[in-house]
Amino acid sequence: MKWTDSLEIAIQLAEAHPAVDPTRLNFVDLMRWVMALPGFEENESHCGEKKLEAIQQAWIDELE
Repeated sequence: MKWTDSLEIAIQLAEAHPAVDPTRLNFVDLMRWVMALPGFEENESHCGEKKLEAIQQAWIDELE
């Protein structure tokens, strides 16, 4: 998985953190959680605010 796999990341985050409201999560924690997912292959140097926003939005959409 890479930073651009926002939907796959969002699904895994929703499963790993079911009690979390993604709208209240800061980007530092979101980045750490993504990097801790099994199968995630990239490091933080490839991450940016737009990629984190896409992941956060995909997570929100996944919950709806």
